[in-house]
Amino acid sequence: MLHKVFDSQCLPSQDRVEAWRDITASALAPNEFTIDCASEFQASLRAANLGEAQVTAMTYASMASRRTPQLIRQSDPEMYAVGLILRGQQVIIQDRREAALSAGDLVVYSTSHPYATAVEVGRDTAASVVVQIPRDALPVSSNRVDRILARRWPGHGGIGGLLAGFLTRAATDTAPYRPADSQRLGGVLVDLITAWLAHHLDAEDQTPAESRQHMQFLQVQDFIHRHLGDADLCPSTVATAHHMSLRTLHRLFHAHAHGTTVASYIRYQRLSSARRDLADPRLATSPVRAIAARLGFPHPADFTRAFRARYGITPSDYRTYAHGIEAGTQG
Repeated sequence: MLHKVFDSQCLPSQDRVEAWRDITASALAPNEFTIDCASEFQASLRAANLGEAQVTAMTYASMASRRTPQLIRQSDPEMYAVGLILRGQQVIIQDRREAALSAGDLVVYSTSHPYATAVEVGRDTAASVVVQIPRDALPVSSNRVDRILARRWPGHGGIGGLLAGFLTRAATDTAPYRPADSQRLGGVLVDLITAWLAHHLDAEDQTPAESRQHMQFLQVQDFIHRHLGDADLCPSTVATAHHMSLRTLHRLFHAHAHGTTVASYIRYQRLSSARRDLADPRLATSPVRAIAARLGFPHPADFTRAFRARYGITPSDYRTYAHGIEAGTQG
């Protein structure tokens, strides 16, 4: 999803700090940097545009940065930025609030207000994912959002967990996406951030109905992914877990899964996960029947029949083929 834009390893040490300043000004917003060990500075940046949302994944050494009033006057994209800390201890100060952040924490800040950040990781590197969204693209009052800038929010469980999971996947996924897919994912991300902000603002009434439905659909998806190993996972158990009728659940999938039924979605996710596990060299000694059972197929014959119907090959033959390809690539 993200493509590499910058890697300090590709530059002479004396050019890295200036190059980092330039690339972050272009990808994010202009900042002033203070970096003590400039000759040892390490950083990387990968980015992608998902519709209105711009996603940037970064690693960086210890440093401090400031976005000053002067820089804002010179260039202000009028963005809100939502950051997820993946590694390292960091601090951000904005509007007289200070948030001490560590791995798994979320924060929102504005490019239109001065802020300062500090990262201290010794000889290691910190890592984060930042999503920038135009202020006008969020259907939540900017006056209300400004009240929660530079606050620490947990990225585990509930809406925060869904958002953190999406951003973590975006930072690590290397698969290519078609432009249309990127636009759709961007819409999902904007809706997810809208719902996350609204949750913390007690402003669900300001969240459009379509965004709430997207949020509900994402919660259902997350539930299904976490319970693929439950043999009794089916549309009725999903509906019951989310306190909705089967009819409402089917309408939700028809609207947000391009007509895919709940049952076929569950089956596809199970088979897709099984295919990944069968190709994983770390699971080469795990019996096929164990992989099937772990993903909700208690009967090996049913799994083999479903896998062959989906992929045109038996699970055992696919594993042999996939591991042969891997061996040939390494050779």
